[in-house]
Parts: sequence; C-alpha cells; structure tokens
Amino acid sequence: MFIFSLQILLSLLLPSQSFATTKGLSQIVTPDLQKPADFSLSAQAQNSPIGNPYEAQAELGLTSWAEAAVFRGFKPGEWIFGSEFALIQREPYLLSTGFINWSTRGTTMQPFLEGGYYLEHNKWIAGTIVVNSKVEALLGWAYDFDSHWRAQLDFQSGDDNFSSVGFTYTLNDSFQFNPALYMANSSDHSLLGYIVFTYTLPLWK
Repeated sequence: MFIFSLQILLSLLLPSQSFATTKGLSQIVTPDLQKPADFSLSAQAQNSPIGNPYEAQAELGLTSWAEAAVFRGFKPGEWIFGSEFALIQREPYLLSTGFINWSTRGTTMQPFLEGGYYLEHNKWIAGTIVVNSKVEALLGWAYDFDSHWRAQLDFQSGDDNFSSVGFTYTLNDSFQFNPALYMANSSDHSLLGYIVFTYTLPLWK
C-alpha cells in the first residue's frame, strides 16, 4: 500500500485473517489501502541517506477508499504528510493514487499512480512517482508464505533512490516488524540498513 526513503504511506497495515500485509514494502508505496478505522503507530530507524534517521509514524484508514499518514522526523525535526486514494480495489486488481513526502522542511508533495496484481501468495506492484518534476519508476514484489512471514523486494528509479530486500514478520493481529537492506542506485552501490516496528489497533467498529 505507503512506505519509500521517507515513506509516508508506506508503512504498515494490520494483518488480515489469512495473510500478513504491510502498508508499504520497505521503500515504495503499495496500492492496497489501510482498512477503515485501523490506526497504526510505528517507530522507524534507518541510515541517513535513506531518510530521517529516527521517525515516528501514524497512519489511519479513513474510508474504504481513503487513508492519511503523518511522520515525525527527529533528526532533523520535521513533519511529513501523505495520503492515498483507491481507484480500483477489486483483488487481484488494485489501482491507487495520492501523494507522499510533503515535508515542513520544504520538500514538495510527490504524487504517484500505482497498480497491483495481488494473488494469494504473490503480490506484484508497478507505478510511477513525480519527484522534483522528474518521473521515477516504482516496482515491487512480495511473497506471503503464511500469516506470519512475508519476503519483499522493491525498487525506485533515480540516483538518489535504492533497491531493497527485506521481510515482514507479523507476531499477532496487532504487532509486526520489517527489517530491510537497501542498495543505492548510485555508482557506489552502498548498503544501508532500515527497520520499522508497528502496532495497529481499531479506533472504531
């Protein structure tokens, strides 16, 4: 569904009854939306080239077709906003749009359009995002082994972005964590670390 080097949307979704899901992969937005009333709180740490090294995140499913998210970065201090809107949500076909990374430190919003083909185990994702007037590609794949384990790969084009490999482990219906290893698209192909812990609860029935 939203999460990225400073992924606003990306971050995390309450696991479903059959298979764990995340609101983002490690880096990119995903086209599935958070369920209405589900409220996620996350703590994220990452190497600084990926984004703000220490962040808290909140994400809320507003309706079946809309969600909103906010990050609080601590080093440096900033607020980062994002939102996502469903165009198609009839699995296996998903299509959504929205924006991410709108920061109080001056980063303008980055609009995206992204589609998904979601099967029981395999999830395929492709789309585009506009960053500083440049159109960049988003690609992702996830594999749900069972209700606890997901493997995931994702990629965002552009010299400032990354390819990443990681996994999500869902302990129960409320708690999950996602560590990942990022490889820079730039010529040095440096390797960087990332991890996020998420707790989700319903705010209303």
